[in-house]
Amino acid sequence: MSTTDQQHPWVKNYQPGVPAEIDLPTESLVALFERSVAEGGSHPALEFFGRRTTYTELGDQVARAAEGLRRLGVRAGDRVALALPNCPQHVIAFYAVLRLGAIAVEHNPLYTSRELRHLFEDHQARVVIAWDKAVPAIQAFPADVEIDHIVSVNLLKAFPTVKRLALGLPVKKLRATRDALTAPAPGTIPWEKLLSADPIDGAHPRPSVEDLAAIQYTSGTTGLPKGAMLTHFNLYSNALQGEAWMHGAELRKEIFYAILPMFHAFGMTLYLTYGIRKQALIVLFPKFDPDLILDAMKKSPATVYCAVPPIYERTALAAKEKGVSLRSCKYCISGAMNLPPHVVELWESVSGGLLVEGYGMTESSPVALGNPFHPTRRTGTIGVPFPSTSMRVVDVNDPTVDVAQGEPGELLLQGPQVFQGYWNNPEETAKTLLPGGWLRTGDIVTVDEDGFTTIVDRAKEIIITGGFNVSPSEVEAVLRLHPDVADVAVIGKPLERGGEMVVAAVELEPGVALDEEALRAFCRERLAAYKVPRRVVQIQDTPRSMLGKVLRKQVREQVIPTL
Repeated sequence: MSTTDQQHPWVKNYQPGVPAEIDLPTESLVALFERSVAEGGSHPALEFFGRRTTYTELGDQVARAAEGLRRLGVRAGDRVALALPNCPQHVIAFYAVLRLGAIAVEHNPLYTSRELRHLFEDHQARVVIAWDKAVPAIQAFPADVEIDHIVSVNLLKAFPTVKRLALGLPVKKLRATRDALTAPAPGTIPWEKLLSADPIDGAHPRPSVEDLAAIQYTSGTTGLPKGAMLTHFNLYSNALQGEAWMHGAELRKEIFYAILPMFHAFGMTLYLTYGIRKQALIVLFPKFDPDLILDAMKKSPATVYCAVPPIYERTALAAKEKGVSLRSCKYCISGAMNLPPHVVELWESVSGGLLVEGYGMTESSPVALGNPFHPTRRTGTIGVPFPSTSMRVVDVNDPTVDVAQGEPGELLLQGPQVFQGYWNNPEETAKTLLPGGWLRTGDIVTVDEDGFTTIVDRAKEIIITGGFNVSPSEVEAVLRLHPDVADVAVIGKPLERGGEMVVAAVELEPGVALDEEALRAFCRERLAAYKVPRRVVQIQDTPRSMLGKVLRKQVREQVIPTL
């Protein structure tokens, strides 16, 4: 038995051909991209509502956008904010920023101005590339949040010509849609102007493998979002780990469906790095729509379809109803929330491959464990560590002490995909990154003798809804601003089909009657839709510890049975 087999007993359950270790990257993501452009050539790289972009065209647009950003003053080490849905411009912007040695900072384009402001105050990006629908939220920042340039992106410009022409038909509804989509965001630079620059000088310095590539904000721990610093080495390593895991995936033969948002860590690695590495065709969807998915399947059937459980379920049910085949889907990984067995059974009954559950977090670029694409997979677990990844299970109160095999403890991770720390937050970095590069996940797990890992609890009280993390503290802070609310505790109610529902338990001021819809409307003005409580219930005397901390566990025990 080799040393690796002794230290990592789970390797024997890997799909045949998957290595225990990957060859670690020695070059940046820019080199990865430029190689794929050179080799991919006329092969389609992107598809958006039927319109395709080849790798050669993608490379040219990235070079032009990079020069456009350079002329705006972007230099190596600068942060450039991206607030875009999945679209061709997102892919181009990401690699244009990296080409300059700058750092891409991803944002949810549906965030409110209040949510975005905290992030901008932290990373202090002076140049923003944003969907035109997100521009007003950014322009609403107070004067002390200094921004030099906003480049606005109109999604319509990336549509196929026939779809754009359709919006010019003399039909009132179509004209209204056209006007809404084509009106330029005032006070911004149109994306097309950025692309009008000549391609960047090929001799312009490129980043190194150790340079920062991205800052991804996460609510993976309690409190306000923190910016996880991910280097080219981290992200490239995770792409190589994904490539090893999807053993058998072929160069220029795979079709990735980009359903998960690329501003999310899972989507960023899956499409922007791994997908480009495989010189795949990446079919882009700005949002999940089963009808759009099934229409695309007829022309460009997916081979890589990674999503969260509700998307798998809705896609499978719609495909069965409409008689559309999903047999092309060979590589299907579910993440971000627990995967119910009935979803596995449903999906595998209509698709051509196994649906396996994986595990990751923004701080690990993000994927760290997965079930093999092989009969050794174990439904109900998050699988085993990826190649070149180690794990420990430790005492929750003392991470220097490993627990006995099979006993619950906190999961620690170590590997080339583990992040460098939190931007401008050494205190939280020290709590999360331990000596030796071990990452504290905050998840309580059990591990069997073969290394298959099961999550049994979360040390942190983050709510996972629709695959996104919601910080209870953030939602509570908003509700406490309402004059009717004396106190509040936000909790997650587990749902039968996976994930959780955000629930706010409010203690009201004396004499005030509960108006659930008014409180939800108050939240909608200040929070992204997925953070808004689905239910608001009234409680008396919010339970607190001796130190005054809200005891969410007690609130949960009190409220959940009543819902």
